[in-house]
Amino acid sequence: MFIRMKLLLSLLTIAATALAEGKQWAAYAGKDGPGKSKSIVLLAGDEEYRSEEGLPQLAKILSQRHGFDCTVVFSIDKKSGEIDPLVTDNEPGIEALDSADLCVMLLRFRDWPDAQMRHFADYLAAGKPFIALRTSTHAFKIEAKESPFAKYSFNSKTGWPGGFGRQVLGETWVAHHGAHKKEATRGILDPGAKSNPLLRGVADLFGTTDVYAAQPPEDAKILVRGQVLEGMNPTDAPVAGAKNQPMQPIVWTREFKNDAGKTNKILTTTMGAATDLENEGLRRLIVNAAYAFTGLEVPAHADVALVGEYQPSFYGFGGFKKGVKPADLEGK
Repeated sequence: MFIRMKLLLSLLTIAATALAEGKQWAAYAGKDGPGKSKSIVLLAGDEEYRSEEGLPQLAKILSQRHGFDCTVVFSIDKKSGEIDPLVTDNEPGIEALDSADLCVMLLRFRDWPDAQMRHFADYLAAGKPFIALRTSTHAFKIEAKESPFAKYSFNSKTGWPGGFGRQVLGETWVAHHGAHKKEATRGILDPGAKSNPLLRGVADLFGTTDVYAAQPPEDAKILVRGQVLEGMNPTDAPVAGAKNQPMQPIVWTREFKNDAGKTNKILTTTMGAATDLENEGLRRLIVNAAYAFTGLEVPAHADVALVGEYQPSFYGFGGFKKGVKPADLEGK
């Protein structure tokens, strides 16, 4: 009997290990906190700003500090099962959106198959909220013109001019306004937004990424504008001249009435690289939005302390860590 039990336990362990190795997303169960029973899905998939490093850290903060159940979904190499942001056509696990209360996204030029896009489109049609970071303004580049989701493309000319970014989030890809990798960003709270609950406890916003050019629609509420700095340090002086006259919007909210007649709450920020998330103010802004968009009272000063070691890679093409599988990121 003892030998049989030992064999059974061994087989169960092997099966559990195989299941973990085959799973192509990372799950973070919520601890005690106001977010208990709420589900957040974080979509990582960009070639440059290391969403595959930054979003797992956000998931840890949201789950361990605030109680949200979090799932991080990645761009996955179909053969190796490894995270590879250069793979633009595979985001396994995205069906987690079907039961999600909130989507946090950092995507760039994704071209998912229709079966995966359907989960994203259904989430949108359900009137659920989005927190969109950095290159999510140009999240999709659907190559097949006959695709029912072609209008989501950042460069769409018909259906949705400017695609999902412009029509839903409030802007598509326009241009770098600050000098890329040379002029960092200081966030300046818009005077008319300082009492907004999403800005509770938010101060000293800084990101190593540059300011994007952006002109959100009139229905958007500008929360933060981006001051272009002379260098890459938070103490650097602002650039003199036209670049800061006026300053570009870098954080805004809006409500989008979708084709199903429902309304999606939106927070868009052109900040959000993994290195930007070293900034406490930016992390608190995102956590505040997670509370507000899931129907919870925004804390006066949300706990956004980093969970575990966090030393994100500097942004840039080709800089992602190779050989990493989603299961490697759980429990760290």
